[in-house]
Amino acid sequence: MTDLYWEVHPGLGPPMLLVHGFLSSRAQWLLNLEALGHVCTPVVVELWGHGRSPSPEDAHPYTPAGYIDAFEAIRTALGVERWLICGYSLGAGLTIGYALTHPERIIAQVFTNSTSGFADAEQLATWQASAEQSSQNIIEHGLDAIERIPVHPRFARRLPDAVKSPLVEDAAKIDPRGLANTLLHTNPQVSVRDRVFENSVPALLACGRNERRFQPHRDFAATHMPSLEIVDLDAGHAVNIEAADAFNAAVEAFVTRQVKD
Repeated sequence: MTDLYWEVHPGLGPPMLLVHGFLSSRAQWLLNLEALGHVCTPVVVELWGHGRSPSPEDAHPYTPAGYIDAFEAIRTALGVERWLICGYSLGAGLTIGYALTHPERIIAQVFTNSTSGFADAEQLATWQASAEQSSQNIIEHGLDAIERIPVHPRFARRLPDAVKSPLVEDAAKIDPRGLANTLLHTNPQVSVRDRVFENSVPALLACGRNERRFQPHRDFAATHMPSLEIVDLDAGHAVNIEAADAFNAAVEAFVTRQVKD
């Protein structure tokens, strides 16, 4: 069986799985690992085709159900019954879906702005309609096409160089086949909008208030997702990087409460 790339960092407390987003990598969490290690044991993972993870040929691993299987394999390898999870952007859609499917495995969850995770039917239809053409372009033109994607980290203007440089370096490792399959099988299926009312796991949304397109989703989550706390931070989409200190403090406090409970 093909495995996602993952690694464990020093920490105190239960493991926390950290799942990055589209065109990102383990470098997403560089400004958070030390602080989070005060209350948990960070476990970083890289999505299929990203960073150091392979690119399976079969479609299933790229689906949310396939990712849940992969996350469960990591948990089993760690030898723990329950753990913490944290998802960023596309990764947030995957981790929320994981908590909805296996709430008995999750102590608590943290997530950031995720338009994909809360996408409505219209947005999903738009992504589905463009997925075939976009994925084919990536297969044909490889890294040249990937580097033209607007959310490629080389275009980021608010990230410190200590994070931006390794993100750009890792983006050069992206496998076009893996990214194409992400567009075909992950993005169009990752939304949990119609299921968030089922949530039974303590949750924290660390929201970058400056990303205007996410604010309607933030308000939807506040109204429809049980057991949810929200902390609004002075940042855009990359809230855990742009407001790292505030993000770290909020997550540390939240995890401390949940682990004690």
